[in-house]
Amino acid sequence: MELKVIAYARNGHSDKFGIPRQSREESPIVTRIVFEPDYRVAEALRGIEGYSHLWLIWGFSEITNDQSPMTNDTWSPTVRPPRLGGNTRMGVFATRSPFRPNPLGLSSVRLMRIEGGDLVVSGADLMDGTPIYDIKPYLSFSDSHPDARNGFAEESKGYRLSVIGDGLRDVPDEIRRDICYILSQDPRPAYQNDPTREYKMDYAGLRVVFTVDEARVYVKKIEKIAK
Repeated sequence: MELKVIAYARNGHSDKFGIPRQSREESPIVTRIVFEPDYRVAEALRGIEGYSHLWLIWGFSEITNDQSPMTNDTWSPTVRPPRLGGNTRMGVFATRSPFRPNPLGLSSVRLMRIEGGDLVVSGADLMDGTPIYDIKPYLSFSDSHPDARNGFAEESKGYRLSVIGDGLRDVPDEIRRDICYILSQDPRPAYQNDPTREYKMDYAGLRVVFTVDEARVYVKKIEKIAK
């Protein structure tokens, strides 16, 4: 089966580091779904404004690990979820790891508006330039299961860090909001726990330098990325 790219995601996530690990309703990150010319047809969106949420089916386009079928014909039946420290192996079909037999992702997002033929959504866990293969409406009466069990993912459901630091002072309010949300999710690999280590995250043309000590992120500086 040949998958056709119908659109690309556009947002401030220019690097994989810092992208939310899951799509989340409360995320303030705004993503624009920009359709390719062949699919930029107004009739294809007829009726979509009646839905508050959508499903995005997309591709892990930046995966280069040898476990990925995009670079290797083999696949691994187990993976190391980062929230379990990166050392515990779980079955690939019991995780949302990008290292899968078919590198496909699924995200539930909120539809904010239709603008210039694009869909503007919030809550996406996508990198800028992520290919979108399909869009479907989210239906609360069939897609929502309030009593569903969350397996080992339940342990990190409410995990948050506080975010402080002098580096946040001169950043526009909207960008500061986004950066604080991203950092509160703790973008570090779970096995890294050195409070003196400096991390760098790129977002919206800015490079954020920060450290993490226990449950607190300290933003040391934010500077423009040289072009």
